[in-house]
Amino acid sequence: MNNNLSKILSIVTGVIGLVAVFFLIRIIMAGDDAVKESVDLQNSIISPYITFAKVVLIITGILAIVFSLINLVKSPKQLKMALISLVILGVILAISYGMASDAAVTNVSGNVIKDGEAGPISKWVSTGIWYSLILGGIALLGILGDFLKSLVSK
Repeated sequence: MNNNLSKILSIVTGVIGLVAVFFLIRIIMAGDDAVKESVDLQNSIISPYITFAKVVLIITGILAIVFSLINLVKSPKQLKMALISLVILGVILAISYGMASDAAVTNVSGNVIKDGEAGPISKWVSTGIWYSLILGGIALLGILGDFLKSLVSK
């Protein structure tokens, strides 16, 4: 079964690669300057390539999520760990949201920048920054802890 699946996946991968090469050759044959100047040429050559890339990306994402969920359901221990991890990430997100500012975005002079008014978008941007900082700090502590542990164990 695995051998047949491997052959099928190799064929599908090859077909996707051939379609991508076909689009690449069409773009190269049209030339960079011609594509930049003609909107119709862009729509006939580049738009199908972008659509193809989007479709492949969406299918790949869906397959990754589906197979991850299938494997989690098959292994209750991994499902439990995944749920605990999601809860921890949710708690960190809540902390980040609480620390985030919803004040207007200002420049160096203290003037509100264009479209920088206070509001929910500013709050979520600030939340994302705090979330990244907290997760980065946790990662840094983990790396330093592992480094110190390796020094002590030698």
